[in-house]
Amino acid sequence: MAQIQGSPERADINRRKEKILVAMSGGVDSAMAAYLLLKQGYEVIGVTMRLYDERSTFTPSQCRGATCSPSDQNDAHEVARALGIRHYMVNYSEEFRHRVVEPFVLNYINGLTPSPCILCNSLLKFSKLRHFAQCLGVDKVATGHYAMVQYDEITQRYVLYKGRDAAKDQSYFLFQLKQDQLRDTVFPVGELSKSEIRELARAINLPVAEKEESQEVCFIPDNDYVGFIERYIEKYPSFAQPQTGEIVRTDGTLVGMHDGIHRFTIGQRRGLGVAVGEPLYVVAIDAYRHRVIVGTKDEVFSRRFYITCSNWIATPSLDEEIDVEVKIRSRFNPARAKISPWSQNGAMVTFAEPQPAVTPGQAAVFYWDEVVVGGGWIYKSERD
Repeated sequence: MAQIQGSPERADINRRKEKILVAMSGGVDSAMAAYLLLKQGYEVIGVTMRLYDERSTFTPSQCRGATCSPSDQNDAHEVARALGIRHYMVNYSEEFRHRVVEPFVLNYINGLTPSPCILCNSLLKFSKLRHFAQCLGVDKVATGHYAMVQYDEITQRYVLYKGRDAAKDQSYFLFQLKQDQLRDTVFPVGELSKSEIRELARAINLPVAEKEESQEVCFIPDNDYVGFIERYIEKYPSFAQPQTGEIVRTDGTLVGMHDGIHRFTIGQRRGLGVAVGEPLYVVAIDAYRHRVIVGTKDEVFSRRFYITCSNWIATPSLDEEIDVEVKIRSRFNPARAKISPWSQNGAMVTFAEPQPAVTPGQAAVFYWDEVVVGGGWIYKSERD
């Protein structure tokens, strides 16, 4: 068993410590979250959630080295042993399939581009983590996300902040967290950079110090979304089969045919299967008519869009127009915009300058500098 150098001494049996439950994925970030909390004096309990049964759609070779691999669970267990903490394994794979994977497949079939990691965080990881903690008599939970939470005495709200490391910030994926979830959650690595985490992990001889991290959706480690969706539909035939359809320009001119709208997303340029002498991009998907609409680069840009199912963090509600910066996907540089109330639990977002590839199904998250104001789900956009 690996030995952790400088690991905190075990608590005296007569001394009570505040308990905290740490979600341990098998990666270096969650492992360091557990270690840092030990150093802060918590009694740390680890839990690893099995969320996806990779055998349903992947071969062992496809899963090797990805977050769907059983080796991640073994790594989490080894870290817990090295730290000397209790560690539990819990299986939520069936619920994960129904609440995250199936909506992912269904959305693609219906012409949307979903954000499964956000759904997983809000519907499973944090809700299940808190429930499991309560079963153990633990009030606080922690993860290895690069983000921070602080209580604002003036607004009397728990506020979500970006992680200090801009390149690793994960606040975008956490915008659906509610006040009670933020109240009970700690993000120990949020104040550190990834390089600092690696350096600390090496210094204490952490077993996963050099482990590579996954950059893809955890249940699609090969990043082949189309292949995953088609394998899944074949395995679970209750899903509607993808249908062929037309590829047309914005003026209705037919330029090609396709084998299913699940193969396309807004802003896509490569793999369209058409050749007209100039670059074309997907500018819209008409799910009702199984039609893909393509256009020039300029036609990909939108001036405004609308969100639904909003969640507000820094403010209790959106009651008037406000200025924000908005991210319309995780790797998007924030753009200046105004957001206004629009329908029940929705908002209208107007960019200061038109932005490319505003994609229905994706999340829009709003910021005041480092503060997460809130966010919602994009359902339509407009060029003018």
